[in-house]
Amino acid sequence: MGGSGNTTLAKQVYGHNEDVKRHFDCFAWVCVSQQCQGKEVLEDILNQLTPDIKDKTKEMDKNQIVEKLCSIQKEKKCLVVLDDVWTRNAWDSLKSGFPRGAETKSRILLTTRKKDVAEIAENGVVHESRALDDKESWELFKKIAISGRDQTKSEIDAEKEEQGKKIPQHCADSKIDAEKETLGKKMLQHCAGLPLAITVLAGLLARKVTVEEWKTVYENVDVYIRRGTNLDQEYKGHQERAGASWVLALSYDDLPYRLKPCFLYLGHFPEDYEIPVKRLAQLWIAEGFISSGSQRHGSVEVLEDVAYACLIELVERCMVQVGTLGSTKKIKTCHLHDLMRDMCLLKAEEENFLHIVNFTDTKTKAATISKVRRLGGYGEEKCVDRFAPTRNDHLRSLLFFVDPEYGFSNWKKNFLRSVVCNFKLLRVLKFEGICRGEVELPGNVGNLVHLRFLSLRECEVSRLPSSLGNLVCLQTLDLRVFAFLGKIKVPNVIWKMKELRHLYLPIEYRGKLKLATLGNLQSLVNVAVADCDLTHLAELTNLRKLLIRGGVKNMEEMLKSTGITFNHLRSLSLSLRVDDDDEVIPMNMVLSCPRIYKLHLGGRIREQSLEGLQGYENLTKMSLWLTGLQLESLKILEKIPNLRILYLCADALENVAEVVVSEEGYPNLEFLGLFGWTALESWRIEKGGMPSLRRLSISYCSELRAVPEGLENVTTLKELTIHGMDRGFCSRVGEGGEDFYKIQHVPSLLITLLKRQQMDIHTQLITKKQKAASTFLKIWF
Repeated sequence: MGGSGNTTLAKQVYGHNEDVKRHFDCFAWVCVSQQCQGKEVLEDILNQLTPDIKDKTKEMDKNQIVEKLCSIQKEKKCLVVLDDVWTRNAWDSLKSGFPRGAETKSRILLTTRKKDVAEIAENGVVHESRALDDKESWELFKKIAISGRDQTKSEIDAEKEEQGKKIPQHCADSKIDAEKETLGKKMLQHCAGLPLAITVLAGLLARKVTVEEWKTVYENVDVYIRRGTNLDQEYKGHQERAGASWVLALSYDDLPYRLKPCFLYLGHFPEDYEIPVKRLAQLWIAEGFISSGSQRHGSVEVLEDVAYACLIELVERCMVQVGTLGSTKKIKTCHLHDLMRDMCLLKAEEENFLHIVNFTDTKTKAATISKVRRLGGYGEEKCVDRFAPTRNDHLRSLLFFVDPEYGFSNWKKNFLRSVVCNFKLLRVLKFEGICRGEVELPGNVGNLVHLRFLSLRECEVSRLPSSLGNLVCLQTLDLRVFAFLGKIKVPNVIWKMKELRHLYLPIEYRGKLKLATLGNLQSLVNVAVADCDLTHLAELTNLRKLLIRGGVKNMEEMLKSTGITFNHLRSLSLSLRVDDDDEVIPMNMVLSCPRIYKLHLGGRIREQSLEGLQGYENLTKMSLWLTGLQLESLKILEKIPNLRILYLCADALENVAEVVVSEEGYPNLEFLGLFGWTALESWRIEKGGMPSLRRLSISYCSELRAVPEGLENVTTLKELTIHGMDRGFCSRVGEGGEDFYKIQHVPSLLITLLKRQQMDIHTQLITKKQKAASTFLKIWF
């Protein structure tokens, strides 16, 4: 039964059990789902088990992948999770990649809804999920509906006070009364012990504070069960379990009107897709789902903050699941459970809100989408011709989802031109990663005057037309394309887009750009100082994210003369040209961003200028690259109060061979990454230093002789990753090695050994600063 907790249980074993982490050498997790492509799944597993050969796997055929995969699993103890396997045929397409029996100590953990699939575990163990009993159901329900309500009660009360509603006195008491308990247990009967249904019902009730509101939900549950819809097709003959699907439908109907389109929009994204929250907010805003009318501290709420609050409410209702968290503990990615996504698509179809076209499905017909307003397209290169754009005056959004590693290399050159000609009322066009080969953005793209969101990210584009300047309603423009021949020219027309909120320029481009008119701009990424008048930055007072590439000569003097303060800036990246040793990072710009939380500096820094960062309490993530600092600078970094993530890369410190972390150093640091630090020979952590460190990564530090002294005292450390280090270094941390005592308490140890030839190549790359910088920037951004 979907929603019974199989995946959740597998995640607990895979990612949270310390005995499991200690036992296995490397790990891989893949979602197989209903559309199983054997070669792609095996390739994904191989890339996770051996990330250092990822570029080579693209050139392998299936037999080569199988051979390499079996070899790795025989050499090392690997744990591979195959999540959500639907058919025996799917397993048959994968099983050749897994050695079995005494020849391997690797293991497979497989989740499935089908008993016949589970029976493939010939010498394994089958754990059949059972429904929660009444007591367990009530405990799970109460944890969310009651404890969760107490956590959000102050928000709800404040909201009702704003609306002039009187808050009942009895709601102040956090204890649930007998009447609520009776109602809750009656409603739980419809959940049939299914964890997903219980959490969704509890999430719905967590925002209900009165007994009367609970009664209303109870009555609606009964109505749903009696009424019946197509939602229970999967559960025919199992009426109790069918009731669980009604709970999901009820959770949608209980949504306030403003959240319903936000939820339905999630149906665009493919199954098991990790949805980037920032991109989701941009899409919601472009669609007009997000409005801001309330005033806080004398100013109107920022739309992106309102969008994030909407997502939080969907998460609190247990309708959306959290994926990953960022450095500030905000949600970075999210996703839908399979059953919730099924319900989402059903509701979207009922309301003619959205239609999904799967190019791999030979039954897809253009006629079925003639009047749809939003269209999501999935597929592979060989299937793109099945989607032939025909005139549609109803379509407002067109979003394509294709694996960017493959894309559509043989797509018709007039395909995008057809889209522009036939869908003239588009508001959203997400055309990412599907163009491989020389492509010109057609000149008539300027006819799409209603566009609010346009993304060509990871497309290979040779030309951008000046007609882009006609798109004056654009809010998000993502031009992070791959230039087909050298730098791509960006026409100086962006200044006309005065509604623009997020601008992502190509990594390398030609053309002088005027930006001073973009007063609403929040994100400005890849702006080249040589091609932009820096005085324009003074006008962009709403910037939250700024990434500057290239030279910054005279920038320090300009900043002094203008006195710019970026009060809203949260993320700043300054990367100098690596071939200009005379330039230095203008630290007065960094110090003019009092609320910054993410900082990347690539280029030389004056020593004394770092001292001002000690008072930056919001600074949580920092990266230093080729900064050429001296040892004293680390003492400054140690005292940044809330620094959680720190990368020291490619000689961030100049000619520093030995480092000592003081006993009070880095009080809140959770992750430390050492990458390409060629001068470093030894590292010592005094007792009490780095008391919060959870993850440590050491890569390509060719002179480092051993893992840090004192690491045995860092009891919080959960994960140590060693990559690109020589065999002598790696052998020291193995069982019986000289340094094993330092890391024996660490649950997860991942070592990627490189052959001598590979090590030499990587060492050369580190010494070539230009290559090293581009490698790290890809990792960072």
